[in-house]
This record gives sequence, C-alpha cells and structure tokens, in this order.
Amino acid sequence: MTALSPHLRQATPVVAVRGEGVHLYGEDGRRYLDFTAGIGVTSTGHCHPAVVAAAQEQVGTLVHGQYTTVMHRPLRRLVDKLGEVLPAGLDSLFFANSGSEAVEAALRLARQATGRPNILVCHGGFHGRTVAAASMTTSGTRFRAGFSPLMSGVVVTPFPTAFRYGWDEETATRFALQELDYVLQTVSAPADTAAIIVEPVLGEGGYVPATQAFLEGLRERADRHGFLLILDEIQTGVGRTGRFWGHDHFGVAPDILITAKGVASGFPLSAIAAPEELMSKAWPGSQGGTYGANAVACAAACATLDVVRDEKLVHNAERMGERLRAGLEAVAATTPAIGDVRGLGLMLATEFVTADGRPDGETAARVQRAAADAGLLLLLCGAWNQVVRMIPALVIDEQAVDEGLQAWASAVEAGVSAP
Repeated sequence: MTALSPHLRQATPVVAVRGEGVHLYGEDGRRYLDFTAGIGVTSTGHCHPAVVAAAQEQVGTLVHGQYTTVMHRPLRRLVDKLGEVLPAGLDSLFFANSGSEAVEAALRLARQATGRPNILVCHGGFHGRTVAAASMTTSGTRFRAGFSPLMSGVVVTPFPTAFRYGWDEETATRFALQELDYVLQTVSAPADTAAIIVEPVLGEGGYVPATQAFLEGLRERADRHGFLLILDEIQTGVGRTGRFWGHDHFGVAPDILITAKGVASGFPLSAIAAPEELMSKAWPGSQGGTYGANAVACAAACATLDVVRDEKLVHNAERMGERLRAGLEAVAATTPAIGDVRGLGLMLATEFVTADGRPDGETAARVQRAAADAGLLLLLCGAWNQVVRMIPALVIDEQAVDEGLQAWASAVEAGVSAP
C-alpha cells in the first residue's frame, strides 16, 4: 500500500470534507472554527460564492492557457485589477504558482538587473522551501537543514525583534540598522549587494512586525548604495494586516513586491511586481513556467480582489483584528506563561515562555492541541514553535471572533495547567 510521507504530519486531527466562510467541517460532522485559513490562503473564506462561481465558469471554458504560448482574458483582467492596488510605479508583473517560485523570480531579477551577486536577508525571515528560497530562510533550521550546500551569496542581517532581544522597539531598530551597516562594511560590500529581501511582518519567524524606522532605514540604504528593496508580501498582502499591503503601515515603497497566498483564495498563484524599466532587465528566457497564471487561478484571483473591495475586507481585517487582539491581550494579562501578544490586523500571535523567560514550545503545543479539541484550529511558528498564530479569513465577524476567543481562553487554561 502507498501512503503519504511520514513527515507530512497534520497540525490538527481534522479530516476536512467541507469549508464555508471561517468554518471547516470534519468527516465526523463536527464544525471547526478555522483560524489557519490554509496558512493565510483562503482570504475570502472557504468557498466564497463569488470565487466558486468564477472558478466554475472558467473551468467550463478554458482550464489552462499556457501564458507564454497563448494569452487569455482572465490573465489580462487580473493584470488590470492588480494595477488598481499595487504601489505606484510597480507596473510590470510576472506570475508563477507558489510563493517560493515568486521569491526565486525576484532573486533572479535582482541579480540580473544589478549584475551583483549577494542577497541580504533578515534573521528570522521565511521565504520558501525550494533551494534558493530556503537558502534565504532563517526562521528555523528545519527549512534549510540536510541538503547542503545551500545557495551562496546570502548574507544575514538582524531584524528588530524587540521581544527576543529584551529591548524596546526603538533600541532594537537602532541595533538592526547599525548591524546592517556593519554587514555592508565587513561581509557584503555595497557593490556586491543586489538586494535586501524582508517581510513587513515576520511569518514563520514569529509574527513580528517591522518598524517604520527600520523599513525607512532599509529604503535609504538601498537608494544610497544602489541595491534593491524586495518586500515579501506573500503572507502580509491582500488585506491580511488591516492594510492592503503590509508595507502600507510604514509608508515605504519596494522596488520589487512579491505576492501569493491570499491573492486567489486557495488557488495556486503568485506574482512579482516591479517597474517596467527594472523588469525589462531580466534576461531573455529567465521568466516562464508551465502552470504560472493558470486561467482558473486567475479567474479566482479576479473574483477575490472584487470581494476584498466590495465587502470592504481590508477594513474588516483592521476592525476584527483590533477586537481579536484585545481579547488575546486580556488572556495574556492573567497568564504569566504568555510573554508577548503581537501582530497587525488579522495576523496575530501569542508567544509562550517559561518561568525564566525562555521560549516554551511545549506549552504552546499543548495549547494548540487543546484549542483543536475545543473546535478552534490554530498553527504554531517561531524558532522553537513557541508562538501560536491566528490568521482567520478576512470575512470573519464579531461573533466568530468572540467564539474563537472563548475557545482560546479555555485552551490556554488547559495547556498552561497541564503537567
């Protein structure tokens, strides 16, 4: 008999048979409140009627029009719709299937456009599992161990993770920028540096938001030294943080933006956006792929962007995020095992610590399992899996937030008190 790899272990015991909005239904008929959204993918909820209708209609007319062979209208519509929400000047797009592919496309473009070899990455960042993307990932050794040698030319610089350092944000930001200058002086000369890539909020690294001063500092140094600023908005984009793009909180524009996950409500689709002048510096034949910009995925993405706009889901993410965060902070206030609550919009996390302040992955795991038993599906992140994250669909309402918080409070009590 054949079976899945033994390392493909599910984070929850649920065998899902149906999804609707912020809920999943198991084979046993039980309803679960899904605060994972397929790791931030089902932005408009499970099976949003508008997305389903768009995909069904497209399946009946054209499933796959390979976009370096023929053009199709869903792709043209998607280019236009993304043009309405992308930062000014990012007017050229390349599409792929996954976040990892888009990250590697951004890497390739940066190196080809600048003629420089090195890529700076921020400590704690996650950019994917393919070889180049994993080489740029420093959120945990599990993503990069066991298949060395990794890609060369990657240089790590600090991210302002204030809680981990035990500092305030201003101190952590000042340290991170000083260390970046030191890296540029000692490891990767500016003339050898093609780009720096950073998430506006660390994802797998523990849901740590950047600071405005940090991103402004990256932008200033990129401009001064002539390298590119790449913003990985794979998880933070399409309304997740209560702004359409995560970097909108900070007022700093990228040279290359990467999007995936929530852009197509569960269909595989990713993209990079850059100014046409920059994109034109990619070498001929360097951009392509069999399934990129699949017609059904593009139709679903068009519908997703319409739903996000028409149902005001960015604003909803901001409001529901405030409500959810207030509830998380209330639980944390009475729980010494919780060291920090942080995040932006509907991208929130709770970090568990031991009595002496060290990361506590065991307690986080117990809480996550207790939450699943209570009907609330959650995921872990952080270097020690000590952080429990909440990323519900952007369609969540007050009732579902409050239901989730009630289950969370009981799960925390059960997980913290367990031996």
